[in-house]
Amino acid sequence: MKKAYDIVIIGGGITGCALGFELAKRGRKDILIIEKEYLTSGATGRCGAGIRQQWGTVLNATLARDSTYLFENLEEYTGYKGDCGLNQGGYLIVAYTEAEWTQFQKNLELQHGLNIPVQKLDPQGAKEIVPHLNTEGLYGATFCPTDGHADPFHCTFAYAKGAERLGVEIATYTEVTGLRTAGDKIIGVETTKGYVQAGTVINASGYNASAITKMVGMEVPVYPERHQILITEPVNHIQDPMVISFHYHFYCQQTPHGSFIMGIGDPTEPVSYNIQSSWKFMEDCATQVTHSLPILKNIRVVRQWGGLYDMSPDANPVIDEMKGASGLYTVAGFSGHGFMVAPKTAIIIAQQLTGEKPDIDLHLFSANRYETGELLLEPSVV
Repeated sequence: MKKAYDIVIIGGGITGCALGFELAKRGRKDILIIEKEYLTSGATGRCGAGIRQQWGTVLNATLARDSTYLFENLEEYTGYKGDCGLNQGGYLIVAYTEAEWTQFQKNLELQHGLNIPVQKLDPQGAKEIVPHLNTEGLYGATFCPTDGHADPFHCTFAYAKGAERLGVEIATYTEVTGLRTAGDKIIGVETTKGYVQAGTVINASGYNASAITKMVGMEVPVYPERHQILITEPVNHIQDPMVISFHYHFYCQQTPHGSFIMGIGDPTEPVSYNIQSSWKFMEDCATQVTHSLPILKNIRVVRQWGGLYDMSPDANPVIDEMKGASGLYTVAGFSGHGFMVAPKTAIIIAQQLTGEKPDIDLHLFSANRYETGELLLEPSVV
């Protein structure tokens, strides 16, 4: 590392690496990305890596739609020689309550207005897409054929390698231990490998975001919450799309390799840094998923793991400059959908920091919204 940089980005997940790439692409020089372990060692490397455009707010649907366009061409866009593993088998989102189905109609109108190719399906139509789907009590479903999933490691490496080719420096196994300010201005970052001066610091550390801002006495309402995933043995291909139920809090997809990856949300999960996985999770996940996909009852689980969401009170991110620490920006709180919107998120932040007009008004993501009550409430969260 050098002694001084124009921009220091804290966090080597997909958001931090994409930010480094987009800033360098717009001509910013002297950029350093700091990661306390290896790239993708945090939430990115433990996520389900789903990519869906079926959201219930214009903001999230737009971020996801534009990010999907980038995922479709990520190797060419970044100059990456590997395969980012995009598999657009679609998302089938099922409604098992009348209230859900009513909300889905509103979502469809919004999505169609954004030219997202979502289809409305009755139970029989849903079963034609996933023949083993249990349609008992099913009101209907929506399906977007351009949704899918990708390899979170290769996607991150694509941005990281692209950033390095543009002159960005990446320091792995380097932990941030403090931030320095002069008056109300950020001036540098303390690390386990020494101090570096910086005119701008971007806190893209995910579930550690609040710990970083506390280094300068600032609070952001971002907190860690454990979410668990399991993967099964590979079996013959039987399912193209990701299947999601907001009512039963699960998502389930079959990989090209044949294994099923699935997870469930637990509304009782406490705030913690715990990433251990539990028997209770496996039992609950099996119960929830096999209600809708009973054919999976006899498939064997190979392993399971835990990871951390960077949660916010309204399940949407904080993207804001910290009041009282000019030059320090927080980009965190994506609440489980950071991977799928990272490409577009990086673009709008880079636009803001390089003097362009952002495609999306970043004021909407202000940390101040929790005081003013201008919350970004999203109805379509697992």
